[in-house]
Amino acid sequence: MSGNVLQRVFLARLAGTAVFDPNGDPVGKVRDAVATLRSNNQSPRILGIVVEVPLRRRVFVPITRVTSIESGAVVITGLVNMRRFDSRPGEILVLGELLDRSISLVNSGEEVVVEDMGMEQNRTGDWLITRVHIMRKGRGFRRKGATSTVAWEELTGFALPEHNQGVTNLLSTLSNLRAADLAAVIQDLAPKRRVEVARALNDERLADVLQEMEEAERVELLAELEGERAADVLGEMDPDDAADLLREVGEERAQALLELMEPEDAEDVLRLMTYEDYSAGGMMTTDPIIMSADYSVADALATVRLLEISPALASQVFITRQPLETPTGRYIGMVHYQRLLREPPSTLLGSIVDTDTQGLNPNASLHEVSSYLASYNLLSVPVVDGNDRLLGAVTVDDVLDHLLPENWRHDHRDSTRGTGPLGNLSAEASDEIKGRVK
Repeated sequence: MSGNVLQRVFLARLAGTAVFDPNGDPVGKVRDAVATLRSNNQSPRILGIVVEVPLRRRVFVPITRVTSIESGAVVITGLVNMRRFDSRPGEILVLGELLDRSISLVNSGEEVVVEDMGMEQNRTGDWLITRVHIMRKGRGFRRKGATSTVAWEELTGFALPEHNQGVTNLLSTLSNLRAADLAAVIQDLAPKRRVEVARALNDERLADVLQEMEEAERVELLAELEGERAADVLGEMDPDDAADLLREVGEERAQALLELMEPEDAEDVLRLMTYEDYSAGGMMTTDPIIMSADYSVADALATVRLLEISPALASQVFITRQPLETPTGRYIGMVHYQRLLREPPSTLLGSIVDTDTQGLNPNASLHEVSSYLASYNLLSVPVVDGNDRLLGAVTVDDVLDHLLPENWRHDHRDSTRGTGPLGNLSAEASDEIKGRVK
């Protein structure tokens, strides 16, 4: 390896670092490192890094392709295989599998916890994990013990299966990820580690992640959560996503979870489960922005600004008569976000409401919904019953989820096409990757 290289690199600190090609163009971000354990407690050899490239695809970059590791930047050379990363037998993800592991000091047998791991390059150019930053167990009222950095050879227990492994340090490396990106990272972890991370997330964060995961993986993950915890997470999900997930877990399990949910949350989800999955009723959310005609533009803008409101739902405010919870009083119309920006704050919504956009029947097909959105350039469309009561709204992202092929989240990360430094693999690189476990 040539270029400017730090003598020792701590991998938890490297996570999230930007990766560039030799021309300075961004490639992605470091998410983990791949290593292989060796016999006689020798320092593990680093095989490469896992890089997250656009569209949340995680790919393997051989360590021999890394030409420079500087503060805040990693530079690579050559063509990169865009095949989605999957670990092979004998390989370990350093952050995903070793961080937070409880191991022992060789001399004293004292149990310590791994907080970070440092790699260094030897004379032959190989990168090895030579140092481990550890935390000793706290005593008495101390929540944390003393920390120190020791040589790999001073520790034992890495080769043993870990039980009840913590996730504190791993989560700290993932804390800034968006829900969709965190879902992609979690899906690449070993099943046991995946469950540990899920259990450590708070209800709201886990709900967001489940909404972004593949169908099979999220069903498996929900099955690993205790009944009340699973019900709490479902309550934090968008009602339409919770309904979709409950359809997948089986009738008996779904009924048990519904009984554990808050009655108000369960009522919304049950209502959605009565509709066909690919109908307007099956795709809609029961929580769009709903106001009456005597609300002001200032009231509407204050609600639109709320962080928890998605961009698609924030694009329109639906105007109805009381009550304002779905199913509402008679649906009147909608006010578009751009119209709100053009009006004085004191203007009443009733004076600027668009009454031309009619609601769709909850039994409307996916084709009808998508055609309606496209025809009128809308980001969401109202769903009303036979008495013109607003039942909910279907957003464009819900429609895309149903229009795209099954397992589209997995498929778009598996694409092997690319351009420039992320193009198809050269013969030389192919040979290098095939031998990465040798």
